[in-house]
Amino acid sequence: MKVTFLGTGTSQGVPVIACDCDVCLSENEKDKRLRSSILIEEKNQTIVIDTGPDFRQQMLRENVQQLDAVVFTHEHKDHIAGLDDVRAFNFKQKKDMPIYATDEVQEGLKREFFYAFADKKYPGVPLLELKTIGSESFRIGNVEFIPIDVWHYKMPVKAFRINNFTYITDANRIEESEKEKIKGSEIIVINALRKEPHISHFTLDEAIELLKELNPKKAYLTHISHLLGKHELVNQELPEFIEIAYDGLIIDC
Repeated sequence: MKVTFLGTGTSQGVPVIACDCDVCLSENEKDKRLRSSILIEEKNQTIVIDTGPDFRQQMLRENVQQLDAVVFTHEHKDHIAGLDDVRAFNFKQKKDMPIYATDEVQEGLKREFFYAFADKKYPGVPLLELKTIGSESFRIGNVEFIPIDVWHYKMPVKAFRINNFTYITDANRIEESEKEKIKGSEIIVINALRKEPHISHFTLDEAIELLKELNPKKAYLTHISHLLGKHELVNQELPEFIEIAYDGLIIDC
């Protein structure tokens, strides 16, 4: 399985509009972060987890020619705002786009993209086929997803385990029972917003502590804020098995 980091930034992205901090002014491409999303390619299946505001740009950058499904972690705008642009795949593939989401996320999509769910649809709106995520594993083609419940302050968010790879975004707490679903993963991706405490995201130290507990062979940090610091400097501070992900990074799982 191949995983491409489409974006590794937090809700504002990096650089942040009107910010002149060292990170936002950095010329290092690894310090430039679109909103968080990944592309999964396995067994002729191409799947995106989350379609943030940069979805169109990400699809063009990676030259994605086929998209079989979209899976959503939660309904915050920085994870769903680009959904309208699946229209291009509707047109090319001549079919509705399967959308995997919890009931709560589906309600959010219906609010934000009401025109796509209207009884009388305007020509050219995105064509979406909603599929409900519950607590049980589900398959997209030959790819099996195991949902994992994590907490984004008081909001439930879905993380996912696929084979020996686990993707966790927008979390600051994971129940012990859900950690058991993650343990044994060889690769874990987890959010680490910044070094200072935050109400709804793991800090850098909290993410490191959790990763040491879960003990993967390799781990990557995502959903990064400009407040974390420059990519190269922070990377040097990390344990050997942990790296900061960057936009365009490809890993084989």
